[in-house]
Amino acid sequence: MTAVILPQEIILAEPRGFCAGVDRAIEIVERALAKFGRPIYVRHEIVHNTYVVNDLKERGAIFIEELDDVPPGATLVFSAHGVSQAIQREAERRGFQIFDATCPLVTKVHVEVAKLHKEGFEFIMIGHKGHPEVEGTMGQLDSGIHLVEDVADVAHIQPSQTEKLAVVTQTTLSVDDAADITAAVVARFPLIKKPKMQDICYATQNRQDAVKVMSPQVDIVIVVGSPTSSNSNRLREVAKKLGTESYMVDHADELKAEWFEGRSRVGLTAGASAPEILVKAVIDRIKALGAVSVRKMDGIEETVKFPLPKGLRIDQASE
Repeated sequence: MTAVILPQEIILAEPRGFCAGVDRAIEIVERALAKFGRPIYVRHEIVHNTYVVNDLKERGAIFIEELDDVPPGATLVFSAHGVSQAIQREAERRGFQIFDATCPLVTKVHVEVAKLHKEGFEFIMIGHKGHPEVEGTMGQLDSGIHLVEDVADVAHIQPSQTEKLAVVTQTTLSVDDAADITAAVVARFPLIKKPKMQDICYATQNRQDAVKVMSPQVDIVIVVGSPTSSNSNRLREVAKKLGTESYMVDHADELKAEWFEGRSRVGLTAGASAPEILVKAVIDRIKALGAVSVRKMDGIEETVKFPLPKGLRIDQASE
């Protein structure tokens, strides 16, 4: 009888897990709860992670999609993904106390769109239809912004003019896919204006690069992340495209023993919205299946930190 090969070693991608934008968004909700008490209302999931959302719910956060569900005078937090101008204006009109947890790298895209719009530009946005970040960015304008999800879409968009066109990108896309789509956009509209720095955020890029290094060294890749998390889904896709079997799990209970049969080296990473506590639980589960060692890859150490909104900072004497 042939012995079944079980996992022996876990290799941890570096970097993985929380990014500065996610850290900031969660801290905004935590500080709002500490300062103003429960409940605090949050439009959309603060970040796309089930564990994080459920933890904040238990502490007094109420997650809503429609502003009609927020009572007068309440404190409202916008999620890390950003909101449209219409939502922003309506929330202000209703007089809520607002704290904006939009990731500063998403805000940078919003600012660029507003600036170029004033100069007469239309936009082609590369992103996933229905994703809250895409809805927020496209909602910075009433018209003149056209969404493309893949290379095939590029042939079908019809801007009203081509002299002043600019391209913007959802921050959590696959770096390689975005590059392919951008190339198709440039081929069709050679004069299109590209951002000085790419819109895909540093954390998305770094985590994808780490998976690219890790995948050839392992027999299977496990990504910790929730199904709604764009950047987590992209990590699984990156590994798969490199020919390494890959699975995404929301928590350790979703791991299946048969995934690891015949696979001795397990690569493990986590999306930018997945906390380290979930990674540790997955490590424990894989150890229970036979793994005896855990090795952390060398990788970029991220030192980015974003400031909190005025009104929530600890160092403000007036608070």
